Amino acid sequence: MTAISGVIITFNEEKKIEQCLKSILPVVDEIVVLDSLSTDRTEEICAAYGVRFVRQKFLGYIEQKNHALSLSTHNLVLSLDADECLSEELAKSILEIKQQNTHDGYTMNRLTRYCDKWIHHSGWYPDTKLRLFDKTKGAWGGTNPHDKIIMQAGSKTKHLRGDLLHYSIDSIEQHKEQATKFAIISAKAKYNRNETSNRMKTLLHAGVRFFKTYIVKAGFLDGYYGWLIAKYSAKSVYLRYSLLEKRNFSKLKQYL
Repeated sequence: MTAISGVIITFNEEKKIEQCLKSILPVVDEIVVLDSLSTDRTEEICAAYGVRFVRQKFLGYIEQKNHALSLSTHNLVLSLDADECLSEELAKSILEIKQQNTHDGYTMNRLTRYCDKWIHHSGWYPDTKLRLFDKTKGAWGGTNPHDKIIMQAGSKTKHLRGDLLHYSIDSIEQHKEQATKFAIISAKAKYNRNETSNRMKTLLHAGVRFFKTYIVKAGFLDGYYGWLIAKYSAKSVYLRYSLLEKRNFSKLKQYL
């Protein structure tokens, strides 16, 4: 039987961490939580589930998640965010992998909850993620905050049945704050790569994002929430590129 390490990064996740831990306990052999100096009950809740809890200042999404990987005991790692948990079907699929591990990495569909509704369109589903993998064959990469697992060339992957349930957005206000936060992080990354923007580029990218989310990805089928997802996705893109305009560099530098 193949042993699996469950790895999670946290920061003030007292409202969601317990359901995440409960969902992975039946399928993992250890749980490692790398915490970014939480000030709520996150550590207390983790202690009740026998978690190995490590505290460290936040390094950035990619850097933090890769450090969390280094703390795990087993090579096969299930890496989740604190607001994610396994559906029953996905948990069964992972238990089958423990019995017969045939690939280097495993992908799964992620289903996201927006307030009180599961979103099946808007580019949010199936939102395939690679979250179960051999850490000797892959690691976190990409560009903050859009991190992803990058496997070595020649690695074999397989898609699993079941959904990774993502309890992402609890309120419209939270969505606004998250969109702004991610826009700033992304603008910083682009600025550090010497990327710039202009008014036309900013408006074009924002417009394309709204059209793609609401029309191409059928966000209109998600009703009012589909409209909000398209709206704040476009606003986030607008802010990201606006901060890269030369006239706004001074605003961006306050976040560097």
